[in-house]
Amino acid sequence: MAQPARQAVSKLLSGHESEILVEWQKRLKDDGALKSGRLKEAELNAQCANFLRLLRKAFEGGAVDADSEQFAETFEMLGELSSSRAAQGFSPRETAIFVFSLKQPLFEALEHHGGADAAAKMQVNWSIGQLLDRFGLFTIEAFQKRREELIVRQEREISELSTPVIKLWDGILALPLIGTLDSQRTGVVMENLLESIVAQGADIAIIDITGVPTVDTLTAQHLLKTISAARLMGADCIISGIRPQIAQTMVHLGVELTVVSKATLADAFALALARRGRAVTKVRRPESPAAQA
Repeated sequence: MAQPARQAVSKLLSGHESEILVEWQKRLKDDGALKSGRLKEAELNAQCANFLRLLRKAFEGGAVDADSEQFAETFEMLGELSSSRAAQGFSPRETAIFVFSLKQPLFEALEHHGGADAAAKMQVNWSIGQLLDRFGLFTIEAFQKRREELIVRQEREISELSTPVIKLWDGILALPLIGTLDSQRTGVVMENLLESIVAQGADIAIIDITGVPTVDTLTAQHLLKTISAARLMGADCIISGIRPQIAQTMVHLGVELTVVSKATLADAFALALARRGRAVTKVRRPESPAAQA
């Protein structure tokens, strides 16, 4: 941004900031910034006022373009705003429009108070447009980064919730798996299982794959890693829930789990009880007094 343009923008913000602020807030509200209810009017007004204040401060400090160090606070403020709106569920457009909607109020203020030199006004408009475009793109990038972080965190939390370790009996744990197994989820599965083995003092772990849609070579490798880790902790594993289709696929692929497997979780549980010297028996109901008579 040339020195005359910088001075013109600085003068414009210093002398007509309140006018620009009112028009900017009006445009944001007309665009629906408050319709979702996720943002209060007082909060929106404060954000607008703070952004204009930081712009004015940067220009007064000698900022020439978006890379000037005087705009560091401005970028920081936009980063926090983008992160906050990503967490609140705003769209990228709703976030970026915060910056882009400032263009027209600035252009109009320049038209009314920028003097009669049309060429100078055009140069200032061009400089303002470039600067706000840079800020707008930054908000989108910051928003996207924050959104991706939220998605990764939510996927991790869902993965942890979808791999519960259940205590079936003293020393017997069950790990029902639902969905596909990839490297990341295998790590979560292994960590949850090993922690539960230590906490419960378990020596038998049943890994139920009834909810796993298919077992290929990679999935089998992930299962074997989990089984090996459990054995190192002193627990034997039993695989349950191998359906006929999965069994055929595993045979076709030449996959060997090298571990005891059962068709159902009930069968695996019965085997685990037997290993611990326990058994499930049917309780005989006592005869009614009428029958005894």
